[in-house]
Amino acid sequence: MSRPEHIAPPEFFYNDEEAGKYNSNTRIQSIQAEMTERAIELLDPEGPSLLLDIGCGSGISTSIAESYGHVAVGMDISPSMLSVALESQEVEGDMLLADMGNGVPFRAGTFDGVISISAIQWLLNADKTCNVPQRRLNRFFETLYSSMRRGGRAVMQYYPESDRSQQMILDTAKKCGFAGGMVVDHPESKRQKKFYLILQAGGMRTLNTSEMSIEDEKVVAKKRKLKRKHDMSTREYIVHKKDLNRKRGRLSVPKDSKYSGRRRKAAF
Repeated sequence: MSRPEHIAPPEFFYNDEEAGKYNSNTRIQSIQAEMTERAIELLDPEGPSLLLDIGCGSGISTSIAESYGHVAVGMDISPSMLSVALESQEVEGDMLLADMGNGVPFRAGTFDGVISISAIQWLLNADKTCNVPQRRLNRFFETLYSSMRRGGRAVMQYYPESDRSQQMILDTAKKCGFAGGMVVDHPESKRQKKFYLILQAGGMRTLNTSEMSIEDEKVVAKKRKLKRKHDMSTREYIVHKKDLNRKRGRLSVPKDSKYSGRRRKAAF
């Protein structure tokens, strides 16, 4: 199957028809939701944060970030996708129509963290004579670094086309001031393999992606989920999980009622 970035520029590829798929296809919604949750786990924010969602598309990732208690600002190049986000998703933060290849248009130190799902591979797309991949990468990472507070992290899931393109992205990010590396989930599976670029904009937080395996990450994520569960009442946790499953497009989620989370009487 052809890669979308080989078919047309993103503002044309993600037209009304393609945006509609994101709003109606439960499989797409489920995959996007799963990758967003993984990105937030790797981001490891220190409490409620102001996040930038680059390539927010139809708003699935933005709304999930907000469901975790963060304030999120979405940014995308496709008017059709942003229209779906504003109409169909319960997104509370602002949405910005912008091309990430032209830079991140926010003042210095604005964001505590950044997430991006299935977007930054488009920076390597030379679909116009004015779109020089290396120039677009430089502009993107320079302005991204500036827009983040020192010590803030960015986690960007994407699909590298080759080892060369993957190295090009990482090298450019480091030249622009970031520290970081790659985490690859399910490296043995061609179908489930996912790449996450993890960057840190200076600061004192420890970031060591090279020594953290997927097994270690699963343990950390499990402990974090348990902590989040213990911070909620039983009813709050149940309602939270139902909301996440609805955002993933699952149709069999029970409706909320006054009995949700109520302890059952013992049967004799």
